[in-house]
Amino acid sequence: MAQALQEAKKAYALAEVPVGAVVVLDGEVIGRGFNQPITGHDPCAHAEVMALRDAAHHIKNYRLLDADLYVTVEPCTMCSGAIVHARIKRLIFAALEPKAGVVCSQMKVFEQGYFNHEVAVVSGVLAQESSELMQDFFKMRRAQKKQLKLQARAQK
Repeated sequence: MAQALQEAKKAYALAEVPVGAVVVLDGEVIGRGFNQPITGHDPCAHAEVMALRDAAHHIKNYRLLDADLYVTVEPCTMCSGAIVHARIKRLIFAALEPKAGVVCSQMKVFEQGYFNHEVAVVSGVLAQESSELMQDFFKMRRAQKKQLKLQARAQK
């Protein structure tokens, strides 16, 4: 999870929502990713998807059987679907995402009976560190927004 947090910091540095992910197979990191939908002009460029893509390229297979995915924030619907399609064995995530997280916070998507693959879930690993990074990011974004409003008023 520490490596996923390092990936999240890369997103933060690009002014992207700081989410990071790594895929681990047999104790080796085979995929890394961080949020980059804004800088990549790609609505699907979430950390989880980027890490899954990187891992699939690394092993030359879109099925990531027996792999674990570590992510700093509870996945959204899109990412949860990608996790199932990639056949990730276990998802380990840090912080809950009460609004858009669908693993524990909302839909509990992996508990639905219609998927042909089961994903084991572990939550709360380095949750405080991940939550603090997110809070710092959004605090910074709110301050930037406030500054822009003040500048706009001053120009009028």
